[in-house]
Amino acid sequence: MGRFPEAEERILNKKICMKCNARNAVRATRCRKCNSTSLRPKSRESKAKGG
Repeated sequence: MGRFPEAEERILNKKICMKCNARNAVRATRCRKCNSTSLRPKSRESKAKGG
């Protein structure tokens, strides 16, 4: 990515809910929106657009 390191850290350092796709804090154990416990870390690689 072409962003500066502070911005990348802020954008990518999140957890994503597998149920409702909400962004949550890194320390979260439950989703802030649906209270689900199925969270995954946000992927660090940018996905290539294929078509």
